[in-house]
Amino acid sequence: MRETIRRALREDLGPAWRDLSTEALGPARERPAIGEVLVKADGVLCGIGVIGPVIELVEAASVSTFRQAFPTTIEPLAVDGDRVGAGTVVARLRGPVCTLLTAERTLLNLMQRLSGIATLTRRFVDAVAGTRARILDTRKTTPGLRSLEKTAVRTGGGVNHRFGLYDMVMLKDNHLTAMGGDIALAVAEARRRSGPAVRIEVETATLEQVRAAVAAGADLIMLDNMPPALMRQCVAEVAGRVPLEASGGITLETVRAVAETGVDYISVGALTHSAPALDISMKIRLA
Repeated sequence: MRETIRRALREDLGPAWRDLSTEALGPARERPAIGEVLVKADGVLCGIGVIGPVIELVEAASVSTFRQAFPTTIEPLAVDGDRVGAGTVVARLRGPVCTLLTAERTLLNLMQRLSGIATLTRRFVDAVAGTRARILDTRKTTPGLRSLEKTAVRTGGGVNHRFGLYDMVMLKDNHLTAMGGDIALAVAEARRRSGPAVRIEVETATLEQVRAAVAAGADLIMLDNMPPALMRQCVAEVAGRVPLEASGGITLETVRAVAETGVDYISVGALTHSAPALDISMKIRLA
């Protein structure tokens, strides 16, 4: 997290770590102030934990003796995973004007992004409540933010799929094409090269491919862009021998019907690639 935040601050402050707008305030920038982090729309909170590192890194870059003598304090008023309503103050910061203003945009950008993902994830999780299906994320994340965004999915009640290309084998349609479409051969070769501890998932589009993946010993089978009726056939055919994951353009309007087919998981790329940011702001007042 700290390295991600350091990069975000450097992007905002430049190589010299300068905030020209705050410097322009002159001595007023060192006045003690209170900043309140305010949620402006209903949602699920995520990102309270980024406030501390943002403040610490801003203060560490400062040469102001006033800031060193008067460090910023943070009072969390909510925790990640809380459902929060519009108008909720989720944190209160006390520190110099310069620290609060320099840190403001970076901490808000991260909190808005993560809370947006947690909020959308919770909506999907709520939509499938009462079924066996669990909501999965994907690798369709913002470059450099995957760890934080997958944390936000968990905060919203979802489940993390593989983190990257290095921790699980997923044989998608293009991989299978490279192996001549032979699922048995592809799984056998993957098992031989990756070893018994690495999970292997196979993407399928037909009932025949599902049968082949089960016979080949796949650990997880993806049902890609299948209609619910075909998913039900696959669920009945597999009969619990291998977990099944539904995938492909699933929305809040369609996710319940997919869940009711009996699949174990539903992966939704939109959790991270299309989640709208939750509107969060920070207002300061002089202390």
